[in-house]
Amino acid sequence: MNRQELERLLPHRDSMLLLDEAYRSEDGHAHGKLLIKGTEFFLDGHFPGHPVVPGVILCEIMAQSACVCLEDEMKAGILPFYAGLDKVRFKRPVEPGDLFETECEITRVMKPFWFAKGVGRVNGETAVTAEFSFALKEQEQE
Repeated sequence: MNRQELERLLPHRDSMLLLDEAYRSEDGHAHGKLLIKGTEFFLDGHFPGHPVVPGVILCEIMAQSACVCLEDEMKAGILPFYAGLDKVRFKRPVEPGDLFETECEITRVMKPFWFAKGVGRVNGETAVTAEFSFALKEQEQE
């Protein structure tokens, strides 16, 4: 999926759509990619003179890529909400110029909750690992 296709799947827009591309492999794992350009909003001030992608952003990128596994569930009006993050480990910083690649899989489902685990890498080197959960909820109409 390219960015335009991801916009049909995910409700995120503009600077909060944190994937350039993603796909689901035959084994059901979701794979995502984001090239860190150095102009992203989250690098402003984190840290001056040495920009590093914040850990919570790395976790958000993994969660967005995990939603690719739920392509059939992510209908219009459905919003994915984080329910928890567990066993998060940061192994190396992610900096401008890095291609951050994710691999995530759904490990358990207890609707409306979905449980997943993921890894984020740069050049094949692990940058972050995590287990996380989220709920799919219908967007309330105003």
